[in-house]
Amino acid sequence: MSKDDIQEEALKVAISNNRCGLGISMGVGKTRIGLQHMVKNYNAFVKYLVVAPKKSIFKAWNDEMLKTGMEAMGDHITYTTYLSINKHNPNDYDVVYLDECHSLLLSHELFLSQFKGRILGLTGTPPKQKGTDKYFMVNKYCPIKYTFTVDDASDSKILNQYQIIIHELQLSNNDTLKKNRKDGGHWYTSEVKDYIYSTNRINNLGVAKDRKFLSIMRMKSMMDYKTKEKYTESLLKNMSEKCIIFANTQKQADKLCKHSYHSGNKKSDENLELFSDGRIDKLSCILQLSEGVSIPNLRQGIILHSYGNERKSSQRIGRLLRLNPNEMATCHILCYKGTVDEKWVQSALSTFDKSKVKYYNPLEG
Repeated sequence: MSKDDIQEEALKVAISNNRCGLGISMGVGKTRIGLQHMVKNYNAFVKYLVVAPKKSIFKAWNDEMLKTGMEAMGDHITYTTYLSINKHNPNDYDVVYLDECHSLLLSHELFLSQFKGRILGLTGTPPKQKGTDKYFMVNKYCPIKYTFTVDDASDSKILNQYQIIIHELQLSNNDTLKKNRKDGGHWYTSEVKDYIYSTNRINNLGVAKDRKFLSIMRMKSMMDYKTKEKYTESLLKNMSEKCIIFANTQKQADKLCKHSYHSGNKKSDENLELFSDGRIDKLSCILQLSEGVSIPNLRQGIILHSYGNERKSSQRIGRLLRLNPNEMATCHILCYKGTVDEKWVQSALSTFDKSKVKYYNPLEG
């Protein structure tokens, strides 16, 4: 199927349902489908509300309008974020577009429960975990009626073919991990000792709430381990192709790459433009590039932490699969062998074709 065929098929589903969601892979054209849906619902007095998790996504809608000659739609559109949706009067709009609708929270019911018009949800990563708030909200207000996955897009040659390489790393035994004390002092331990200590504390607790808190603290500690950072530096030295690096923190992003993109860097937008245009070949970032940003001609990516979140991992891998159907994109995911990291990686890759996943142990070569 061509991209036009998929968009037409998805649009028919959207038009035939008063409230529905489209689970469509990045790169296929969710925004264009949304605009085409507006055209089908157009009249001189119609009012549309486009909701997205962050303001930067609105630019994609405006750019698509200019590209497709739909500028007139702009006079009928109001943009808002999920954070601000409840500030709007539901009676002011005829159709609501929930871009990245997997961002829905229970708090958004204040607006949505009062809205009586059509709703179209758009996402590349529909929530799949039953019992979660996101799954409940999507199924209540924009149930997914059509899906076209990353693998579908890759097989249809809309996106790159891809491979995912899991680099199985060993925690360090060296006592070089600095830990701070409450009195302002510090001591040094190893990654192995720190991980064992944290895990034993979690396992010895009987209260689920306390275990969850300590699990989060363990995850944050693992993000400070230097093994992945050093390994990434060695990978980059041997990588000549354009590459994006998903770091854990702003400090780490700045250390790994000369050019970074995050909220603490005033040159982020400039760096993103340089990277998109091909004037630089390496860019480090954290969460901001997981949604709403497309980078052309990108075939290499490094993910330092998977979070066990299939949506975030899917979006990050999706950054590599843009409009180069005859090219192979490679996503490198770093994983600490023998730790909870392995569980997170398996969860994150649950929606991907297992035949495209390879494992590499640098100690074995």
